Order: sequence, then C-alpha cells, then structure tokens
Amino acid sequence: MEQQSASLLKEGIAALDSGDTRLALQRLQAAADLDESPEVLSHLALCVAKEQSDYTRAEALCREAIDEEPWYSAHYLNLGRIRLLEGRKEEAIRVFRDGLLREGNPKIKAELEKLGIRKYPVISSLPREHFLNKYLGKFMAFMKLR
Repeated sequence: MEQQSASLLKEGIAALDSGDTRLALQRLQAAADLDESPEVLSHLALCVAKEQSDYTRAEALCREAIDEEPWYSAHYLNLGRIRLLEGRKEEAIRVFRDGLLREGNPKIKAELEKLGIRKYPVISSLPREHFLNKYLGKFMAFMKLR
C-alpha cells in the first residue's frame, strides 16, 4: 500500500512538472486516499488550486503539510505558487522567503528570480539608494557573502 502510494506520488509530481495538472490531480488524489503524507498533501494542494481554483482548500492542505513538516521547503514552494495563482504576490514572496530560511531550494530561488525580487538592503535603516547600501551590497555580492 505504501509502495503504491509512493508510486502514485512520483507519477503525480512528474505530471505536475510537465504541466499536466489533470493527470497529476488524479494521481495525487489516489495517493492521498492511500496515505495522507505531508508531501502528498502539499502537491495535491497545488493541483487543486490549478485545476479547481479552490484556493481555500488548497491553502488548508498546504498548511497541514507545513504544520507536520515545517522544515521541508517544497511545502513553502507549493504554498507560494498557490498564492501567486490567487494574485497575492507579496504574500507569495513572503512564503518563498520563509521556505528559503528552512532549506536552500533552487526552485524557490528560481520563482523569486522570475518575479524579479531584489534582496533586502544591507543596512535596513537606510534607503536602498543610499551609497552605503549600494556599495556594501556590491562588495558582499562580490565576496559571495550574500
């Protein structure tokens, strides 16, 4: 049973990555019927948001996954994508950043780059345009400290 659920999860994630959300929803729903693991719930949430536009249910499923595994950044990736689908960009950015604090997930970094998000100023009490923020930021990036 657990092996069947893992197989369905793998198929669902592959379908989701290829853009076939209908197939992904079917596979992940079947996997959830067998085993409601946080990973299954998290990916199922994204499918529910994309296919059924049921953002309330999707967010609840993703929150449940985060509550069970708060260290796993993929849950934050999925919740952030759900928030983007809803049109809540600022909240999505916040969720993506929370996920990066847990784990350096390259998919989250790619989402943030796609959104064109800038890093925080080095000295937050000064404006972004202040010469100290500009040059310290460039220096820290050059030194790979940021």
